[in-house]
Amino acid sequence: MDLSVYGGRTPADDDRDRGWDRDRDRDRDDDRDRDRDRDRDRGLSTVEVVILAPVMILFILVLVGFGQLVEGRGALDGAARDAARAGSIQKDHATAMAEARAAAEANLTDVCSGPVTVVQTSQGFEPDTLFTVEVSCEVRGLAMLGLDIPTTLSASFSSPLDPYRRTA
Repeated sequence: MDLSVYGGRTPADDDRDRGWDRDRDRDRDDDRDRDRDRDRDRGLSTVEVVILAPVMILFILVLVGFGQLVEGRGALDGAARDAARAGSIQKDHATAMAEARAAAEANLTDVCSGPVTVVQTSQGFEPDTLFTVEVSCEVRGLAMLGLDIPTTLSASFSSPLDPYRRTA
């Protein structure tokens, strides 16, 4: 076969080269499409952050608010225990209630947003009985989020009246 007519190339070579050019053109088109898609997606992560950041911050604040409620519950249980014990070792009923109030208020100074209430729920103040108090107060909890939901927690605890309580 005389290749001089074709410039030293066969028609099959030309077809292959054209296919190569078509593939190259197709690759260029794909690159342009990708660039167009990239341009269209530009700024999408900023929009995601703008939408998700307040949601995440709100979620964290709700967790902190509920954490304060849990902390308030634990502090209230401890205050009730301390109030019952402080009252059970006193000589008379009036002093027992005053000491119980003082012990509860000392424990709940940073937890409650309102007054601390201490009520004796047991009958009398006789030896060999139980001295039971109920302590309640309004905790901050969700108020820090701007949710004005009054959350009053209460806890009760009993302590036996000490037979060797103060006599002076």
